[in-house]
This record gives sequence, C-alpha cells and structure tokens, in this order.
Amino acid sequence: MRHRHIVPRMRHNGFMTANPDRSFDRRTFLGHSLRAAAGMALLGTAGSSLLSACSTTSHPSSSALTHYNGIGGGKPRSGGSLTFGAQAEEPGFDPFTASWDTTGILYARTVFDPLAIVAADGSIQPYLAESITPNADYTVWTITARPGVTFHDGTPFDGAAIALNIEAYHDSLITGFAYDPPLASAHQSGPLSAEVVMSQPWVPFDAYLAGGIGGNIAYMVSPRVIKSSSLNTHPVGTGPFVFVDWVPNDHFTARRNPSYWRTGLPYLDEITYRPIPSDAARLDSIESGAIQIMHTESAELILDLRAKSGYGYIDDLHNTHGEPSMDFAMLNLGAPPFDDPIARQALAYATDSARWRKVIERGVNPESTGPFAPGSPFYTSTGFPTYDPAKARSLVAEYERKHHQPLSFAYGDTTGTSSAVDCEFLQSMWESVGMKVTIKQTEQDSYISNAENGTYQANEWTQFAAVDPDLNYIFWSPTKSAKVGSFATNFARNTDPRVQTYLEEGRTNPDPAARATAYQELSKRFAVDLPYIWLDRSVWAIGALPHVKNWNGPTTPSGMPALGMSTGYLWPTQIWMDS
Repeated sequence: MRHRHIVPRMRHNGFMTANPDRSFDRRTFLGHSLRAAAGMALLGTAGSSLLSACSTTSHPSSSALTHYNGIGGGKPRSGGSLTFGAQAEEPGFDPFTASWDTTGILYARTVFDPLAIVAADGSIQPYLAESITPNADYTVWTITARPGVTFHDGTPFDGAAIALNIEAYHDSLITGFAYDPPLASAHQSGPLSAEVVMSQPWVPFDAYLAGGIGGNIAYMVSPRVIKSSSLNTHPVGTGPFVFVDWVPNDHFTARRNPSYWRTGLPYLDEITYRPIPSDAARLDSIESGAIQIMHTESAELILDLRAKSGYGYIDDLHNTHGEPSMDFAMLNLGAPPFDDPIARQALAYATDSARWRKVIERGVNPESTGPFAPGSPFYTSTGFPTYDPAKARSLVAEYERKHHQPLSFAYGDTTGTSSAVDCEFLQSMWESVGMKVTIKQTEQDSYISNAENGTYQANEWTQFAAVDPDLNYIFWSPTKSAKVGSFATNFARNTDPRVQTYLEEGRTNPDPAARATAYQELSKRFAVDLPYIWLDRSVWAIGALPHVKNWNGPTTPSGMPALGMSTGYLWPTQIWMDS
C-alpha cells in the first residue's frame, strides 16, 4: 500500500492487524496530510497532466544541504528528557500477542532488550545474550545470558528466563505461527544458558533474535509477567528505561534504568513517545519544539526535512543490509483475472514505475524491480518487465480473446484522499492500455482481512523490510498459501514450487554464497510469476533538532558500530542532549 504502511500486525484470529504507519513492514493507513492536500488539487488531473503539475516543483536533494547525521556530536552528557514524534500508536506492549511496526520497535527497545543486534557490517552480534551459538548442522542453538543482569522487577535474567521466553513465543497462537515448524522447543541447559531445538537446520535463526521488524521473538520479558494480563499495559524488561505510564494515542513515558547492565547508559533521564499520525502536525510539533525528534516515510515530509539545514537528518536510502520496504501492487494469483499469467504480464508491462516515482513519490523513492536493493548480496538483475504500453495492449487483447471478456479487476487500497490519488493515478495508466479498473477503498481491518483470506484481486501494498530474507518465509512460501476464502500469510497465493526450493536453500544452507544465489534466483522467479508489480523502494527518514545527539550512533556491547536507523526505528540507549 501507499503511504499507509501495512505492516503485518498480529491479529487475535491468527496474524495481522493494521496500524497507521507507513510500512507491511508499513505504509501509513492514515492519509498523510501534506500529500492529501496536494492530492486534492491534483485529483482531477491524473496521468500526464498530473506529471507536469508535480514535476515543476523544486526541492533540495539529500546532498544539497549539510546535515548533522546523528552520529556522535561530542562528549556525551547525562540527563535531560527527549520527546519522539511517532507516526502511529501501538495496541500494547505484549510481544507475545502483537507484531510491532516501527513505533512498536521503538517502544520495545526502550523497555526491553533483544537477545541480538545487527552490526553496521550486517552481521548478527550478541546483545542481551552473551553468546548465541549453533551446533554443526544448525539444529540446536545455545543462547547464554550475560551474568548479573536483572529485569526491572528484580528477577534474574538467566537460562530459565531465556527458555521460558522462547517457549512463550513458540506456544503463542500469534507469534508461534512464524516459527513453526522449524522451532520445536526450548529448555534451560545451564544456570545461564538455554538450548533451542529445531526440527530442521535453521541457519538464519539468530536474525530472528535481533529485534527488528519480524523479530519479536528477540525481546526478553520478566518471567513474572509473561502470562500476566498487565504485560500489555505495563511492560517489564531489562531495557535502558523503566516504564512510567502510557496513555494510548497521547504518550508513552519511561525513565532511566539506574541498574542498566551497560555501564554508564542510558544518557537520558527520561524519554517520551507521542503518536502523531498527521505529517503536518508532526512537522509543526518539531518546529515548535514540542517534540525534538521524529520519523517519517512521507516523500513530502522527507523533502521538507532535507530543506532544513539546521536540523539533524538521515534516511535509510543507502542501507543495503537485509531488505528495505518495497512498494508494489500485490496480485491475487488464486482468483481471476490474475490466476492467468497473461493478465499479470499485461499489468506489469502497463505500469510506468518511473512516472509513479516522479509524481507520487516526488523523486524520493528509488526504482525497485525485486525485493532486494542494489548493494545487497541478495540483489540481482531480475528481468522484471519494463514499461511497454504496446506490449501491454497486445496482452490485454490476448486475454480477451482467451476468456471472451475484458481484462477487468478491482484495485484496492485503504480509505483516505491520498489513497484515492494513488489509485486513480494507476487506474488511468492501466485503463490507457485497455483494462477496466475499478477502485475499491476499504477500512483498515477489512483491508488486511481481505488479504489474509484472498478476497481481493489487486491491492496497493508495502512490505518485506527484514534483517534477513528468511524473515519473509511465511509471506513467500507456497506452504503458507491456501485456497481463496481461507486464511494464509502468503497473501499473493503464489504456489510456484521453485520459490519453495530457493526458500529452503536460503534457510538451511550455511554457505553465504549459496544463500545469496538462492535469494537471487527467488527474485528472478518473482519476475516470472509476477505476484508483485514493483513500484518503488520505500525510504524512511529521521529529523531531529540540533541539540539531540548520537541518535544514529549505536554500538554493540563489545563496542562495534551497530546498524543505525532503519525503517524508521533507532536505538534510544545512547542518545544524549546537548542542552
């Protein structure tokens, strides 16, 4: 989806709900006010006239101004409070009943610690765990706790706590879905250690422990509250800050953990998150000083932040570790018309993604022809169809001759003005080659449910940000597909057996070169199967007032540089205030 990230959010019925923010790992479901305002003026001029109307606007590029990049900033000071303006609110803090989006990861990193962390070089390093070690065939992983660490309630963090947490994730009807069948069981194997037993080799399991999108199994919760109803509203972890209070849709506040296991950290006395879904309101808030730092994936707001030379600014445009979010039209291969590859090919050739990026994304988001970005070891030239309206018209005619009816379908998105702008832009493009396209805007919960149950034809979507491609196994695997009308996490219902072959190779082969080749081949199969019509690579950005320091300079416990801002979330542990 566009400007409504759908990040898969865990549902009571088995997997996801929607939340306003721009990612599946999620586009924001609430219309972005700045884009909506522009969209209203352009609504009646989709197509080439819309292109000319937008392309005349001049904005500075990310390199046109010098910005503080959020790394370092001098000698750290202790003290002070920080307010972060977030795009969305979360339904709670219980990691066993929710798959958090970007805001949720921020919350989690504030009060919990993950077992692992992604280093700046892309490797997975121990964090709360002292070590994470597989056996020779990757069927048993041993996780060892750092000695002397306690939860906020005084409970020891030890082998028993690790095993209890892993088992709770595995047993949950929500999170367990993602870790079944490979994760079989977990048990305490020593005072400070636990063994996690797999039913098959699982090479990238440690990536699931690194606490990003899709990595909820990473965060350790006090055993005293794991099964408590209070966990969702009163989190208890080992993290750098201790929960103070939460007023949903207003604020979440936490104070410095005086017994934090990382000596001298955190620097801040207090941190508060304020969910502000409106881009315009979030921008006003940072300009007035009501918040001091914010994230966004709105192209319009990114351009505004780039233009503010006095602000700190960074985006994840050049982050090539794992996968970024990708924007695309998702097709239902289990139902007409896109159960016929001719229809999918016609749509691919009819889609001018270059014009989409220039008009809708204002030149901010780069090209995408697959799930991986250039620079990633998993990236390859996929052979995805390039824009060719003549070829598209020919395929539309071929489909009509074969089926004795027009190539027609409903294109879905969430409700809101900005969603309508996106849909009408694509509708105009596709109808120009002979397709018949209706627009179907649906409220958030129904929109996600329709994807889960396959009761849609084509939807605007954003997804796939992950620290390792295996985290998307449940979305790509043919084993996670189902008939239309039945729940499935393979929303596109692509059942190509070669996709499964490459996924299994990526999951079980420890050779990095072999894994890279497997996912490269997977990308090429997507360009043949065409479950996704790629539009662009989604970009997230952080803007901060100049006295906010080191918000993008995390380190591992051993002192290695860690991966900074990605998909809109960062580490609050080493942020400090200059005044």
